[in-house]
Amino acid sequence: MRKRTNYENDLRRQAGNPPTTVAMLMGPRARILGIPQQINLLLRGPAASVAGFMKLWSQYFIPTLKESPADAEIASHKLLVRAGLVRKLGGGLYTYLPLGLRVLQKLSQICREEMERGGAIELWMPHVHPAELWEQGPRWAAAREIMFRADSAGSGKGRSKEPEFVLGPTHEEVITPLVKAEITSYRDLPKNFFQIATKFRNEIRPRYGLMRAKEFVMMDAYSFDVDDAASVRSYLAMKAAYESFFRRVGAQAIAVEADTGVMGGSFSHEFMVPAEVGDDDVIYNEESGYAANREKATSALVPPDLKDAAPAGAIEEFATPGVVTIAALEAPPHSVPADQQFKTLVYIGDGKPFLVILRGCDELEEAKLGSLGFTLRRPATAEEIEPVLGAKPGSLGAVKGTIRNPDALAGVFADHGIRLVGNGVTGANKDGFHLRNVNVVRDLAITAFGDFRRVRPGEPDPKSGQPLKVRRGIEVGHIFKLGTKYSEKYGAVYTDDQKQSHPMIMGCYGIGISRTLQAVIEQSHDADGIVWPWSVAPFQVLVCVLDPQLPEAMELARKIGTAAESAGADVLIDDRAERPGVKFKDADLIGIPLRVTIGGKGLKEGIVELKPRRQKEPVKIPIGDVERQLAEAVARASQA
Repeated sequence: MRKRTNYENDLRRQAGNPPTTVAMLMGPRARILGIPQQINLLLRGPAASVAGFMKLWSQYFIPTLKESPADAEIASHKLLVRAGLVRKLGGGLYTYLPLGLRVLQKLSQICREEMERGGAIELWMPHVHPAELWEQGPRWAAAREIMFRADSAGSGKGRSKEPEFVLGPTHEEVITPLVKAEITSYRDLPKNFFQIATKFRNEIRPRYGLMRAKEFVMMDAYSFDVDDAASVRSYLAMKAAYESFFRRVGAQAIAVEADTGVMGGSFSHEFMVPAEVGDDDVIYNEESGYAANREKATSALVPPDLKDAAPAGAIEEFATPGVVTIAALEAPPHSVPADQQFKTLVYIGDGKPFLVILRGCDELEEAKLGSLGFTLRRPATAEEIEPVLGAKPGSLGAVKGTIRNPDALAGVFADHGIRLVGNGVTGANKDGFHLRNVNVVRDLAITAFGDFRRVRPGEPDPKSGQPLKVRRGIEVGHIFKLGTKYSEKYGAVYTDDQKQSHPMIMGCYGIGISRTLQAVIEQSHDADGIVWPWSVAPFQVLVCVLDPQLPEAMELARKIGTAAESAGADVLIDDRAERPGVKFKDADLIGIPLRVTIGGKGLKEGIVELKPRRQKEPVKIPIGDVERQLAEAVARASQA
């Protein structure tokens, strides 16, 4: 049995040092009396609250600030620091202070409960991974660019050219070999494993606090199934678990169709929390229910029954000296509208150049190039372009017979939108010249059509035809149906009832726990500070003692705190020798959902004040009735 703190002994004395009974072990007094948490959990069952008894602010550590840090750009980042939740160590690196840690623990516990309810099994995997495991996998070339290497820091060993170990951003390369070694029969499937752990990403431009950090806490899960139908069931079970998690933590997250990116797989969904300072756009239509992130969004701009335009005449070359942009070609004397121009972009995919053709008025959505199958891709340089096409950027095109070295190309890929042009203007692959009357079918050397353009608000929704809308959002979760991309690479196969071997069908799932912490603040704050949802608040009841030097005030504070704990709340007592204004400002800043204020004047009048954080004015309650009303308020908040 651990040694009791002075505060625990003080609480025992206030309670008259009652004998320890089984009934006490069943409730919050187990924490007050110092009963080990393991015993308490065995008796009470799992809970989402943070273990511990009520805290005194004067003995705790909540370093609030009046001013925001200079590098904090958005409200949630400012409040994270001002409310004493985190402190910056370096770019993208943060220490979680006690309040921040309590929120992180509550988020993690709620996530754990929902994962287990969805059938997932918790484990723990190393953060340090042998690089050779990644080299065997399908995404090493692309993923290594955002990974940290973990070499020896000793002065006696030189830095090798290639890393021996890396820090894991995700764990597909670890879990798949593990399952390969341990599961071989269909009888042992399906399985879904998850962990809640620290991840690492070599973020070049860390910003927005925990939103874009180099080190972050994430739940990552991995499902293994015998066939596609079973894999879809696992996917939908995780999607439901995500929806329940975000609902419980008070985050208004919506699931949107998303690009699979470097993870690969057949389809995926992002969970986005709408916010004006989000890091991505959500394209949506409320009536049809369509929602996708910017990288995945499509529209019905090109009608499915659109007929290709017939040639309008012979191709004509015309001089355009100094015209090297879409806007310049729009201007007099040429006056060619952007929607009648063909834009030709040159990229390098796995070492070979390829072309992408768009309407002049459209922007490329680069993530959509992932559908072309290149492992690595980047924009080509001017030095790489001229030997292949024969001209510098600004005079480029894809008309048959004008490309200097067509055999060097990996392909010419056109967006479906260029079919709306029909006959347009493009570069002649000859500096200072363009071509008019270029017909899509007759003249362009197109390998394949695809969806490569960025969707704009107002375009027709692919489901209903109604105008699409756009708003910003913060990505807090992602789910992927991976298929056999990883199981085939690592040989994770099972034997069916006919003794035939098949690769396991995989899915992977991630929730940014630390990112969700900040997203909740971004979505739930006001001019005075954070407004925590009840389920994840670091403390749920704040007992604010305006005259802590009065023994009767502190005695009542402990009595009210004990009643709140008995009702299921985590309690903080503000016993600091500070002015009321300071206490009230701090209370609003840290955002505790319920505040009970005890003052010397109120004691004489026989009242205390109860104020929900979202409510402007407090309610006066007779001292004799405060325990009952507080318990009812806690019960209502807990069930909301």
